[in-house]
Amino acid sequence: MIGNIVSFFVFLAPVPTFYRIYRNKKTEDFQSIPYLVALFSSMLWLYYALLKGHSFLLITINSFGCVIEMMYIAIYIAYALRSTRNSTIKLFALMNMGLFSLLILITHFIPNGDARTTVFGWICTTISVSVFAAPLSIVARVVQTNSVEFMPFSLSFFLTLSAIMWFGYGFFQRTDICIHPIPNIVGFVLGLSQMVLYGYYRNREELPQHDVHPPSGKASEVHPVKGGEARADEQQPQLSQPKGAVEVVVSGDDPGSDQPS
Repeated sequence: MIGNIVSFFVFLAPVPTFYRIYRNKKTEDFQSIPYLVALFSSMLWLYYALLKGHSFLLITINSFGCVIEMMYIAIYIAYALRSTRNSTIKLFALMNMGLFSLLILITHFIPNGDARTTVFGWICTTISVSVFAAPLSIVARVVQTNSVEFMPFSLSFFLTLSAIMWFGYGFFQRTDICIHPIPNIVGFVLGLSQMVLYGYYRNREELPQHDVHPPSGKASEVHPVKGGEARADEQQPQLSQPKGAVEVVVSGDDPGSDQPS
């Protein structure tokens, strides 16, 4: 029951991200992969629960997961640029429709019902690891830009917490494949790695910024002046200029700059 509560918060973790997308009317640099993978995992676990039977809690949480992830993906597609929208739709069709249907079809060739459930359970367990790894899709951009603005920390945090809860529960209930400890160990390591990465680059973002002054030397400034007017702080004689002309003032330590050309 506690694991389901944590899973509930995992599904709600991206709400601030999608509220920002809705408010700004654009997806910016947020990635759709974590939500497509989460939907795929929820669909698999829901089908596994139906195969197994007597799994009310598993059916409930994954039904909620399917609904909320579909909402996230719909919002993402609505506000994404055309190229991003097309790639998201293609990945959805390939993974969430094509691969899901193929897995169901393959497992139906297994005649024994218990064996079918076990095989599909292992498939679900394997895919669960990809859910923990999905937020890493933004890592390359984080490293390149030294910014964690588009890295969903709340999602990584609740995924890590979920892995800890299911790992602890797995020690007491080892009869069900869905709580096998190995995927949760991998999930914990991946989630912790994401939070460490977030903390590291978050601290780099908060470092004070220093102004960089160009080296002293010859520099040019361009000032609009009125015709016939001379700058008060200029010592050299100024030639009268027509109205609307542009005055080029040369500053620096170059001795030749004070000589008329």
